[in-house]
Amino acid sequence: MSLINYLTRIHFADEVLEPAISSELGPLNINRPLLVTDPGVVAAGLFERLLDALPKTVTPTVFSDTPANPTEAACVAARDLYREAGCDGIIAFGGGSALDLAKAVGLLATHEKELACYAAIEGGVERIRPIMPPLIAIPTTAGTGSEVGRGALIILADGRKLGLISPHLIPRLAICDPTLTLSLPPVLTAGTGMDALAHCVETYCATVYNPPADGIAIDGLKRAACNIEQAVANGADRHARREMMAAAMNGALAFQKGLGGVHAISHALGGLEGYSLHHGTLNAILLPYVLEFNAPAVAHRFAELKQAMGLDPDADLAAEIAKLTERLGLPTRLSQMGVDRAAIEKAAPLAEKDHTNSTNPRRATASDYLEIMRIAM
Repeated sequence: MSLINYLTRIHFADEVLEPAISSELGPLNINRPLLVTDPGVVAAGLFERLLDALPKTVTPTVFSDTPANPTEAACVAARDLYREAGCDGIIAFGGGSALDLAKAVGLLATHEKELACYAAIEGGVERIRPIMPPLIAIPTTAGTGSEVGRGALIILADGRKLGLISPHLIPRLAICDPTLTLSLPPVLTAGTGMDALAHCVETYCATVYNPPADGIAIDGLKRAACNIEQAVANGADRHARREMMAAAMNGALAFQKGLGGVHAISHALGGLEGYSLHHGTLNAILLPYVLEFNAPAVAHRFAELKQAMGLDPDADLAAEIAKLTERLGLPTRLSQMGVDRAAIEKAAPLAEKDHTNSTNPRRATASDYLEIMRIAM
């Protein structure tokens, strides 16, 4: 069996896309789905595989204009298309951006207020009601784990990149087919893979007491650390691709515990106007620096992280993660991504206000985040 039932139903196996779609649309009463994807997935030819898998009785409507960092404007456009076509469900097919946008579309289609009202830092968690349309999430990358997560990150009309968080945003079904990632280019494999690894590390270090999440995070970290370099070096390696998709899933399953400073900063930087910054690559760069900042509060947890990564007990965890990022061919400094002084000054106060800052193991202010980013430049 390929079926997992933890926070949601998960079909996880090679070549599971077609049988899962065929068997699950009926029970979810989806006959007129909105298919949410992005231009890159369409250009790669992957989207045709989804279209071919749909039963002939299904009438799909396609929204393929998901931006690299999803915006409120794109969410509204997709919501309008959903309503105009009389859709009765959503199928998200792509990376974390498409999956997050699809969650926001479902929210806007069933709730009356603007997205800002539902942001976690605006008290929006309690405003999200259990009236969402059924959502099937199908990842084509192994990074965010949004297919099993309760959150979505959207750049709002006012420029802030904020998190929408609710158990009602968890997709009703996730279809995790590692063969959908076989053609992912090395640089995206590396960036999304380090996103998954960062999720596992940061959730394990977060302040909330949640032993099951700790165990899931450690398992995900083992899988990521053992397989990310092989997945980047040989994208056709099905075992490595499968283990990276499992690591991404684990990282998001552990989100229930919270995240921390890495994501507080990457959310803040990722929403800045005039910059187009890949979330996973930002996380890869920032993780060593945030670990060093957090060490006074959480160094006692580093031993198990090092063991999971196959490192020597005396190894410098932050330094080893930085070396891994470099071996993968990713940038190791923010300046290599085009981040400048103006960007970090704008981002620092936003990072302090980000919802993930509340579970960082060491209290961090805007000045702390500014200094972390300055060092990471």
